[in-house]
Amino acid sequence: AFPAALFIKRFSYKAGILVGLVLYAAGCLMFIPSGWMMAFWAFLMSYFVMTCGLSFLETSANPYILAMGPEETSTRRLNFAQSFNPMGSLLGMLVARNFILARLDSTDEATRRTLRDTAPEQFYTICQHDLSVIIKPYLMLGLVVLVAFVIFAAARLPRSKGEEDTSLHLGATLMRLFSNKKYIEGVIAQAFYVGVQIMCWTFIIQYAENELGMSKTNGQMFNMVAMVIFVSSRFICTFLLKFFSPGGLLLSLSIGGLLLILGTIFIPGSPQTGAQFQQYIDQYRQTEGVAAQLAGYIKGFYYGILHVKGLGGLLSLVGVSACMSLMFPTIYGIALKGLGDDAKLGAAGLIMAIGGGCLMPPMQGWIMDQNAVNLGFMVLSSTRASFVLPLICFVVIAIYGFRTSNVHGHKY
Repeated sequence: AFPAALFIKRFSYKAGILVGLVLYAAGCLMFIPSGWMMAFWAFLMSYFVMTCGLSFLETSANPYILAMGPEETSTRRLNFAQSFNPMGSLLGMLVARNFILARLDSTDEATRRTLRDTAPEQFYTICQHDLSVIIKPYLMLGLVVLVAFVIFAAARLPRSKGEEDTSLHLGATLMRLFSNKKYIEGVIAQAFYVGVQIMCWTFIIQYAENELGMSKTNGQMFNMVAMVIFVSSRFICTFLLKFFSPGGLLLSLSIGGLLLILGTIFIPGSPQTGAQFQQYIDQYRQTEGVAAQLAGYIKGFYYGILHVKGLGGLLSLVGVSACMSLMFPTIYGIALKGLGDDAKLGAAGLIMAIGGGCLMPPMQGWIMDQNAVNLGFMVLSSTRASFVLPLICFVVIAIYGFRTSNVHGHKY
């Protein structure tokens, strides 16, 4: 993100977007030779190039959107643009489920290890088949990104204020950024937000399995429902920003997320809940036709939610996505608001905060591996107790929302 910010400062937002698209496409297309080589390091290199492109895109596009119009509506513009982000995430989940996981060879891990030693040719054939399944979506994605590159290269994008000044003044810019409390607090809040988002989405399936005895498939469906709620809520929050201040709305949704996490922690479930839920899935299961199968599953899922008791904690966890929907673009917009041309470099700090948030899920996983916690009035399983980390994250974000409205100025 930092090299991307320097590149944008030296050239332009459009140049940064084009470089990001090229790196993104190159990383996707590198999966083809990586598959031929069948080397893990080659796939890591492909991912590295691809994520470098994504970093360029995030660092370029977000501050460009903020700079494209009046500062008063900058956070609302970014929220609207970011509303399409989770659509890609949801599409990715559907592609992974139906076009990758469903087409992989069904041979289990233990059998593969045996074949590797006793029948290497058969093992090699299985690996080649699985790699071809994995590579095809990346190939298609790479081609789509190249088309986007051609479109952006040909387009005449409006220049933002301050793009004529290409001098770096790195030291002075960093000094101004580090002396800006609203920006520094925004970077911290963004790190905690990324942490809570990853934790809540990553461990929905584990919560469904460990607390309610659900199958991984049903747990994944709740994860997809959370994503749908996230997508729709971001559009709703974008509309609400027309009437409420970004800081005030951020504070309100942080408190809402905090209360829902408390429900996730303290509302008890039962290992029998999963079996009862599965009965509704089986009752409406269809065996012929993809559309009929999907419709039957959704119908069983819907009636299971309506009639099965003990889903309160899981539904609270799913509902957290409604509160999280506003947070990333709003924190981003608040932190960069009023920075002028310094926002180009400031954007890098907010993108790098994503890496800080990635440290929290392993901590939650470690708590899940520990023993249950006895509170005296009730015993919390390690899974439920682990959600104290998302609780802390929402407290930090709520403090930033409060300080944004009451300390840094009412206009935020």
